[in-house]
Amino acid sequence: MESEQILFQQLGLALLLGLLVGLQRERTATPMAGLRTFPLITLFGTVSAILSGPGVWMVAAGVIALGIVISVVFFVQGHRRDDPERGTTTTMAILLMYAVGALLVVAPVSVGIVIGSGVAILLQFKPELHLISHQLGDKDLKAIMQFVLITCIILPILPNKNYGPLNVLNPFEIWLMVVLIVGMSLTGYILYKLLGQTSGIFLGGLLGGIISSTATTVSYAQRARESDYAARLATVVIMIASTIVYGRVLVEVVAVGYESQDYLIRTIVPICVLMVLTLVPALIVWLRLGEQKRLSMPEQENPTQLKSALVFGLMYAIVLFALALAKKFFGGQGLHAIAAISGLTDMDAITLSTSRMAMDDPSIAREGWQLIVIGALANVVFKVGIAGVVGGRKLLTRIVPLFSVPVIGGILMLAFWHSL
Repeated sequence: MESEQILFQQLGLALLLGLLVGLQRERTATPMAGLRTFPLITLFGTVSAILSGPGVWMVAAGVIALGIVISVVFFVQGHRRDDPERGTTTTMAILLMYAVGALLVVAPVSVGIVIGSGVAILLQFKPELHLISHQLGDKDLKAIMQFVLITCIILPILPNKNYGPLNVLNPFEIWLMVVLIVGMSLTGYILYKLLGQTSGIFLGGLLGGIISSTATTVSYAQRARESDYAARLATVVIMIASTIVYGRVLVEVVAVGYESQDYLIRTIVPICVLMVLTLVPALIVWLRLGEQKRLSMPEQENPTQLKSALVFGLMYAIVLFALALAKKFFGGQGLHAIAAISGLTDMDAITLSTSRMAMDDPSIAREGWQLIVIGALANVVFKVGIAGVVGGRKLLTRIVPLFSVPVIGGILMLAFWHSL
């Protein structure tokens, strides 16, 4: 009885996935396959896999038979040269959905569901995908390929072994952190390219925070001297970008420290508090800005440059080694000093290194949140300094009261939040 239920489940899913893709193809008025044909194809794949049992001969025979049917359809109807997508794309969809039907039997059901749904989505969003390809220039494609180099070529060949006097430097893990940071920055960079350089103020701050909040602070601080409105606009963008930093920190904490539930619970709450204390002033000044002009974002740097990746990898390794060294010889005060220095220009290195050490050191798991908060406060002080030096008095007098909210909140947490 149980085996029959599994069979009917597989056949039912094959029918539903075939209907999903067939509905999409029917809307395109494709002459080859539509709402009725695709469910039959997916069911054909499932039945072939069931009949094959532990072998593959029936599935292979089904592929051959399907190829013959497709060839006959091409010969009878003729291949429409004015719309090659109706030939090549639909043909590949037919073959893939046949394979999806077979996967529902020979692989975990979730695999077939994900692939079948992905096929439908890929077919549906043809105009949007073409628009993306047109909006991305050679420089942007180069950025994507450089990320592939960093991720798929350099990372796999690095040794996954600890080195160094304190046995804390692992080349594979260090470069994995580089991949994580570059990947997040590349996501913001691609969104910046797709959404346009001229966007709303909130979106400008959001993208700036994803790519680099420090670079965003420098860019808009330079504009703040132009007028009073420019200073107000720069204030909003810098505050929003600074809020997004804590989103990056949360991603990094979860991605690296996911094995320690104790560390996650102790760390996520203070980060969220700092995020809220930065977001609330940002929203207030954004809403008070009044009628807002369109925002022309400054040109963003390609975040996948190999030189930048090497610099961050070196910085992360130095911070990781310095934390281990300070903990061994100087205790907690040494850790706090390293966190403050590291956090001045960048929050990523201290966050990742703390999260990495928390996996092996219970004391870091308990107190690591303090290092991240100290790094965050140092980062805020550094941005205030940028605002004063680059943006002038107009920007400084606006930024200081706003940033004082998360700074005071962070100091109070460090002083009194012993329950963590």
